Amino acid sequence: MGRLIYFTIQSLDGYSEDADGQFGWAEPDEELHQFINDHVRSAGTYLYGRRMYEAMTVWETDPSLAALSPVTGDYAKIWQAADKVVYSTTLDRPVTARTRIERSFDPDAVRDLKASTDRDLGIGGAELAAQALRAGLVDEIDLVLAPAVVGGGKRSIPDGVYLGLELVDERRFPSGMAFLSYRVTDPGPARTP
Repeated sequence: MGRLIYFTIQSLDGYSEDADGQFGWAEPDEELHQFINDHVRSAGTYLYGRRMYEAMTVWETDPSLAALSPVTGDYAKIWQAADKVVYSTTLDRPVTARTRIERSFDPDAVRDLKASTDRDLGIGGAELAAQALRAGLVDEIDLVLAPAVVGGGKRSIPDGVYLGLELVDERRFPSGMAFLSYRVTDPGPARTP
């Protein structure tokens, strides 16, 4: 059975984007990027909302990113090798290989997907992750904390979610970034947004 892992880079005050929708303050350096590569390599499928998918497609559609360094080239290969499920009511078709569009997030379908695979699943995008968190589907939350306080924007973890967590891994980086991995020990009561 695969685990559903929510991986995000966030500001110290808990935002994945600032109030202007920017996240340049979260850009990883080479050392952190290599760590992320190694960390996400086990995922066989990524679940995305439309906005996150559109941001991530560059790893397949823009070869100049892969050419920047061996680390970015490695990440492009990792991303392209995984299946992608995109939840969108507006996308007509995917622009990348190994990608399918679903019109709505169905917790039961995600449970079935987890049960049918021996590889991990990654979920990206705060809004989609909020749905999975509220449905009790997330098995692990992996956070990279950026040394920035942005004062507002898109919260990485939504209000109104209760989770029991156990710290299972941590790492500090010279850039000031810190990685924290938490296993969900109690998904809390099911809640609606």
